[in-house]
Amino acid sequence: MLKYIIRRVLYAIPILIGVNLITFTLFFVVNTPDDMARMQLGIKYVTPAAIEKWKQDRGYDKPLLINKEAAGLSSITSTVFFKKSVSMFVLEFGKADDGRDIAQEIKTRMLPSLALALPVFLLGLFAYITFALLMVFFRATYIDFWGVVLCVALMSISSLFYIIGGQFLVSKLWHLVPISGFGSGLDMGKFLVLPIIIGVISSAGANTRWYRTIFLEEMGKEYVRTARAKGLPENVVLFKHVLKNALIPILTGVVVVIPLLFLGSLIAESFFGIPGLGSYTIEAINSQDFAIVRAMVFLGSVLYIIGLILTDISYTLVDPRIRLV
Repeated sequence: MLKYIIRRVLYAIPILIGVNLITFTLFFVVNTPDDMARMQLGIKYVTPAAIEKWKQDRGYDKPLLINKEAAGLSSITSTVFFKKSVSMFVLEFGKADDGRDIAQEIKTRMLPSLALALPVFLLGLFAYITFALLMVFFRATYIDFWGVVLCVALMSISSLFYIIGGQFLVSKLWHLVPISGFGSGLDMGKFLVLPIIIGVISSAGANTRWYRTIFLEEMGKEYVRTARAKGLPENVVLFKHVLKNALIPILTGVVVVIPLLFLGSLIAESFFGIPGLGSYTIEAINSQDFAIVRAMVFLGSVLYIIGLILTDISYTLVDPRIRLV
């Protein structure tokens, strides 16, 4: 197990370098450091000297990928890409273009993101699996039929509709909760109730249908027919045997998502004014702050790789037949 984890971590290094390089290249195809300096300085203060000073203060005064004026290894190390990328592997993200410390911003904004994403994840997982098991238990009946119709209807509606409709109905007409904002302590709850409910509902259609498909596939297998032949009730077959054997495909989707909860929801946080990592990323994209975007993409890649490793490890816990060799 330990050798497997070490091997996967070593595999992750070139992947992270590749992700970093692609992000770096794509970003500077859109904007050069000179363009970034002009946008940050504003039209009134744009002069060649001001642009050069802005680049020097933020480490953008060197060549991007290859320094042709340097010799040997310095042609690679004395570049913007190398200077900005190596430190991220020890989670030192430096400063944003506006001077704020990125690591500190991530620590501050992680709690609001988790406060929204974790309840949506846990409540959603319980609701989706329960609803899917209910449809499978009453399969080929009106409950199953109308359940599928409801899932398709929920899938066909954009998440923006749920957000805007929920804000208008619950906040503006009924005045039950604030439309947007965030608070600390117990005040946090009144700002999170609506986005949590909307987050669960907006994903209910696709996730419930997916779990229903998994359970129906398990229902057609040989061990289910054997359990029925032994005289076991249908609810025991479904909740004890089918649910247990469906854990592997469920874990494939669930465990990978857990590390990504730290990154927050881009759309929900922006619409509800939650100061999490999702809204932080949107703000960075709008202001074209390359340092923040690069840090968030790198952090997302690291968390996704951790999720994949956790998924493989969790397989061995739910199915003893699987061994990591």
